[in-house]
Amino acid sequence: MADEAKSPSNQLCRGLARLLAISDEDVVAAMRTIPGFLDITPGDFRELYEFAYAHAVSRLTHRLLAHQVMVRAVVTVAPATPLTEVAATMARAAVSGVVVVVEGRPVGVVSERDFLTRLGGGEVESLMAIIAGAFGGTGCAVGSLKEERAEEIMSAPVVTVEEAQPLCAVADLFATHHINRVVVVDGHGQLAGILTRHDLVRAIFGSAEVI
Repeated sequence: MADEAKSPSNQLCRGLARLLAISDEDVVAAMRTIPGFLDITPGDFRELYEFAYAHAVSRLTHRLLAHQVMVRAVVTVAPATPLTEVAATMARAAVSGVVVVVEGRPVGVVSERDFLTRLGGGEVESLMAIIAGAFGGTGCAVGSLKEERAEEIMSAPVVTVEEAQPLCAVADLFATHHINRVVVVDGHGQLAGILTRHDLVRAIFGSAEVI
C-alpha cells in the first residue's frame, strides 16, 4: 500500500489536488455557503477537499483509456528523411515532435529538443543557450545538420503505450521517463496515435483548458 501511494500516477493526483491552491479565506467562504452547522475545522475541510479532489482525478485517470484521449492524426517521417525535411514538416504542421516509423511501426521520435541538443553539442537548458552559443561561434550552428537524417538524432527506443491502457499508466510513463509525449500503438505494435501531457490534463479537466 505504501509503494502504491508513492507511484507517479498517485503523486500526480495529489499534485493536481493542490493545483487550485485554495487559501484559508477560500475554505472559510466555502464552509459558510453550506447550510447548517459544520463541526469541522478549516484545516480538516481543506484536507477533505484535497482527498476528494485526488480521488476524482484518480477515478478519471483509471477510467479513461489512451485511445479515448490520443490524437490519431500523427505526423510521421521515415528514418532516412533528411533533417531539413523533418524541420520543414514540423514547421508546416505546427508540431513540436514527429514519430519516426518503419512499415507503420514507431521506432523513434524527433522533437524540438533533439534539434536543440544536437545544435548545442550536448544537453542544453534553453533555446537562448543555443543562440548565445551561436553568437560566440565562428559559423552557422545549423550547418552540420543539413546532411543528417531523422534516425541520427531521434530519441530511441520509442516509449509506447497500448490503446487500452488507462491514463494513469500514461501518467506513470511521463513521470518515469521525463517525457512530454507518448506514442500509442495497437495490439500489433502499429502506430495508432500520440498522447501529450496537454492531452492528459485536458482530458482530466474537460473544457476547463487548465494549462
